[in-house]
Amino acid sequence: MFAGLSKDLGIDLGTANTLVYVKGRGVILREPSVVAVRTDTGAIEAVGTEAKEMIGRTPGNIAAIRPMKDGVIADFDTTAAMMKHFMRKALRNRSILTRRPVVMVCVPSGITAVEKRAVEDATKQAGAKEAYTIEEPFAAAIGSGLPVWEATGSMIVDIGGGTTEVAIISLGGIVTSRSIRIAGDEMDEAIIQHIKKKYNLLIGERTAERIKIEVGAAGETDELETIDIRGRDLVAGLPKTLTIHAEEIAETLGETVRAIIEVVGNTLEESPPELAADIMDRGIVLTGGGALLRHIDTVISRETGMPVFLSDAPLDSVVQGTGKALENIRLFQSKSGATTRSNRKG
Repeated sequence: MFAGLSKDLGIDLGTANTLVYVKGRGVILREPSVVAVRTDTGAIEAVGTEAKEMIGRTPGNIAAIRPMKDGVIADFDTTAAMMKHFMRKALRNRSILTRRPVVMVCVPSGITAVEKRAVEDATKQAGAKEAYTIEEPFAAAIGSGLPVWEATGSMIVDIGGGTTEVAIISLGGIVTSRSIRIAGDEMDEAIIQHIKKKYNLLIGERTAERIKIEVGAAGETDELETIDIRGRDLVAGLPKTLTIHAEEIAETLGETVRAIIEVVGNTLEESPPELAADIMDRGIVLTGGGALLRHIDTVISRETGMPVFLSDAPLDSVVQGTGKALENIRLFQSKSGATTRSNRKG
């Protein structure tokens, strides 16, 4: 059925989730960036959603790990295996060896040359014929529909799992940008530590994420919401149920939110006056899973004095932008100076 369609792929290789865009078909895969590995043999037991379900529940000989940390590769071989699995799944299990795909992967704007090379090498090892990279905030801006090629300033704030990317873009390039390794994962960790310190209750990553999604908020909240959670009592050593109020979670997330606001403010301070005026008119666009934290747009707007808007598809904007850049690769290369590495053996 899809024999006549392209196999070229755009990949948002995130710390928390990986999304894949197939040229001509759109975004067709969204799965957690998690791999379950047998510690005794190194064999991969599960990848993606199935592996995430194993977090905190694995026997001693299986470890559910995240091969990406803070937006960069922490475990090269596992990342390559994970990418290969997702690429095959996106192409409906057809062998990628019949015609190796051209793959574009987004990378954090603050990535080092070594870290960027690791992404390119992992993509080639996963089966790509050519591996391109695109900076994450630039991809997010394209995916959010911002006029990145025009002589006007656009500001994007992408709050992902491992990094927060802030950039001001004009004429097809990033004028100024900041990248900090503080984002959704830091929020989860803050919740885990707060519950542990205040209640002597140990909870896992999945529970912390659920708390953040269901009752988390930026700044003060008057909402009287509560959530019941379960964990292990560190004193008695037994399972325990606890009721948590939304207000204390908002307070717990305060430090992470302040760090994000600070990097937004610093980026604005570095922007040329003309572009700052454009941003005042057009506003700041938020993308990424962290942008879904309640009231974060209001808090950033209040602290910066700028209008702030949520992207139409905050979870998909980066991969959609990556896919659009891939579909117009010649334009992207000529205007942005994209880099590529080819697998000449393919």
